[in-house]
Amino acid sequence: MTETLRSPTPTRLLDVDALRGFALFGILVVNLAFFASGYPFHLVADPAHGSWLDDSAEFVVRLLFEMKFYLLFSFLFGYSFTLQLAAAERAGANFTTRFVRRLGGLFVLGGLHAVLLFHGDILTTYALLGLVLLAVHRIQPRTAVIAAGAIVVVMAAGAAVAALAGADLVTDQGAALADGRASTDALAGGLGSVIGEHARSLPVMAGSLAVQGPLALSAFLVGLAAGRHQLLADGIGRHAVALRRLERVGYPVGLAGALVFAIGGGTVGLAGLAVCILTAPLLTGAYVATLLRVFATPRGARLARVLAPAGRMALSNYLGQSLLGVLIFTGVGLGLTGETPPALVPVVAAGIFALQLELSRRWLARYRYGPVEWALRAVTNAERPPMRR
Repeated sequence: MTETLRSPTPTRLLDVDALRGFALFGILVVNLAFFASGYPFHLVADPAHGSWLDDSAEFVVRLLFEMKFYLLFSFLFGYSFTLQLAAAERAGANFTTRFVRRLGGLFVLGGLHAVLLFHGDILTTYALLGLVLLAVHRIQPRTAVIAAGAIVVVMAAGAAVAALAGADLVTDQGAALADGRASTDALAGGLGSVIGEHARSLPVMAGSLAVQGPLALSAFLVGLAAGRHQLLADGIGRHAVALRRLERVGYPVGLAGALVFAIGGGTVGLAGLAVCILTAPLLTGAYVATLLRVFATPRGARLARVLAPAGRMALSNYLGQSLLGVLIFTGVGLGLTGETPPALVPVVAAGIFALQLELSRRWLARYRYGPVEWALRAVTNAERPPMRR
């Protein structure tokens, strides 16, 4: 979130909000597959859906979305941290106390989210990593970027060594398929069954965060460095040449790595994962460079204004996506888990995001904050902030 910690009428950065809105869509496309079927949690494909169209849709999602958009979201978390810090310093507020309260609220929200709605929650991880960010917030931008690069290299090297050692994330294909069937049946059940499946899956998801967590921290640090230099505060201006260079490097290298990752079956293939860890930040950076250049055009500015409201209330929309996923797919709602082919999942994601864009615009026309942002702000400042404009 880019709002300041105290100011009742914070200054927004349109490009930051628009980028966050764009990131929300990418995260939704990836996450929704885990509502549509229980098999992805066990790193195997749903045997009920294996048409060329389904395979193609899953391939495209791995190629363009997986391992990319949570990095963008994490980068923006680090960038927004610098905005909150600067606002607190201007107001003479105790930033550390308020930020720790904010992280505590975020952790509670994440825990509830993981058990009730989606066990692939990232908020608890953000809350814990936020403490690390707070501890190193005085780090020099150059040092932050070097540390981020070191984390990426170490994580990629670890995956590569595991691949060379012959490690396999799915050691028993038959057992994984059986577990996938059981998870799908549980998600297709009632509320108690869904919550039970979420609780049982938490250890598995905690293991996946062993990869996702350090990479999110690396993106935090890059965002911190970018925020210190206010790279998104003055449009593309003096950064136009750097953005074009990032596109020229990021797209060929990032897409090549993404292709290896997608051909290798996504996160199930350790060799492809190692390559993706190294190259996904470049592709994510290229996405950002392109969007910033587009936002600087008259038509692109209109696009930014469409995306920005969803980004301004990103936390509400992130949780709302999970709530809609439960209502559309699980037995709590329409019961489409296991019945929806992978080719339709991105279509459903596009529909949900279009709805969120409109609802966000309407909500923010009347209110200062999204509903969850308002609650988190109240916890952060230990006071009830004004809600209506």
